[in-house]
Amino acid sequence: MSITRLADGTNVTRQAIRKHLEVMRRIGLVRNTRRGRERIWQLEQRRLKEARNCLELISKQWDEALGRLKKFVEE
Repeated sequence: MSITRLADGTNVTRQAIRKHLEVMRRIGLVRNTRRGRERIWQLEQRRLKEARNCLELISKQWDEALGRLKKFVEE
């Protein structure tokens, strides 16, 4: 979608959306192509899946660490 279309119906400015998309582009989560005067943004599904897997691993590690802490405190 274009930034204008992404911003429609939200309280977020086009400039804010553009800044977020640029950060996401730099880390490979989105890409853009030029269509006339607009840039069309697309998610990189593979990279999004990799990020999700990484976050799930980190979440599991935190859950395990908190479980150990709880056990230590309760003993």
